[in-house]
Amino acid sequence: MLRRIGTAGLLSIALTACGAGGSPAGATPTGGGKAAPPAQTTPPQAPPPTTPQARQDAVERALARMSVEEKVGQLFMPVLYGTAADTVSGENQARYGAQTPAKVIAKYHLGGVILFPHNIKGVGQVVGLTNGLQRASGDVPLLIGTDQENGLVARMSALMTDFPGAAEIGATKNPDRARAVAKATGAELRALGVNLDFAPVADVNVNPKNPVIGRRAYGNDPARVAKMVAAAVKGFDEAKVAATAKHFPGHGDTDVDSHTGLPVIKHTKAQWEKIDAPPFRAAIDAGVDAVMSAHLVFPKLDPSGDPATLSKPILTGLLRQKLGFKGVISTDALNMEGVRKKYNDGEIAVRAVLAGADLLLMPNDLPKAYRAVVAAVRSGRISKERLDQSVTRLLTLKQDKGYLPEAPAANAERAAGVLRSAAHRKLAAQVTR
Repeated sequence: MLRRIGTAGLLSIALTACGAGGSPAGATPTGGGKAAPPAQTTPPQAPPPTTPQARQDAVERALARMSVEEKVGQLFMPVLYGTAADTVSGENQARYGAQTPAKVIAKYHLGGVILFPHNIKGVGQVVGLTNGLQRASGDVPLLIGTDQENGLVARMSALMTDFPGAAEIGATKNPDRARAVAKATGAELRALGVNLDFAPVADVNVNPKNPVIGRRAYGNDPARVAKMVAAAVKGFDEAKVAATAKHFPGHGDTDVDSHTGLPVIKHTKAQWEKIDAPPFRAAIDAGVDAVMSAHLVFPKLDPSGDPATLSKPILTGLLRQKLGFKGVISTDALNMEGVRKKYNDGEIAVRAVLAGADLLLMPNDLPKAYRAVVAAVRSGRISKERLDQSVTRLLTLKQDKGYLPEAPAANAERAAGVLRSAAHRKLAAQVTR
């Protein structure tokens, strides 16, 4: 039986892709961690498919081999505990019913994992961890993500260059700076084996009382933020790391933190078009890989009272159909209070998929959420076609970043030469000046 967590515990683990600072509860593994395995050199690999048809065929072959349970597992990206794939942790056992990250991945057929500071000890250790996680994933490589916005939210700061955050970059009024910092950030993440960043922030910070966005945004001018976001997306793409524009449909005008409450945005549709939409349009035009939903109510876009994460009119009607986004829609962390006001953890996961989400980030109760989605597919509430759409998008993202059919192994020696390089430190200093 899973250990129940009180309100204080829930708040402490809700420092996720949307929130600033810290790491989840239980950041220190409760079991005795094993030493990281030796760094792996990159093995010889077959060249990736080069034509659009060949890439599509590779995705379809991977999809065809999966059972319903394996497909559902592809949707989930939890936080795991330990500094190596075989670290024994009481947190993993209590939350997931398996002791090590590798066993959790195998048990739930996970498609992704998100890293937090408690997973980070050193360069060689992280390289060993990400390589070990990929080996545990079986035939379909993982998306290994983190929140490396720089500035206030920088989960990998212990190892990476201390780049300035979005507000400082926005103040330069130079999109080339945003692009260069994103490219350098992506290069450092990729060297560590991380292939997805929950950045850039695409919110326009128009409310001085905003407790959760603030200096994480590029500024309060929609046109300037849009240019910065588009440039950052291109920088991440040049580094072959997936970028995530967040938090759709816009978290900039709120005085409530969605980690602890449910914000309500009172913008009209016209105001949304003028203030909130431009950075997301720009991100999509720039080819952004993923867009993250916000746990907030936007009555003029959906009068149901459900947060955007669970809103089909917002995720499917607005983001997919109106803005034409074809990539991966990620939820913000599903352990946040903003999404847990009305429904239980299983129903939240099902409703997010029905709304249009593809990636279910950090469910509060992974076993319950996983079983609920499998049951919804078996009963027909979630059609198999709908499930295949999400899995296809996730596989296509992996394919586009060079992670199908096999994830390239990170290399500790190479990573040491990329992380905090002289060129990256010089870039950080230039932006700060």
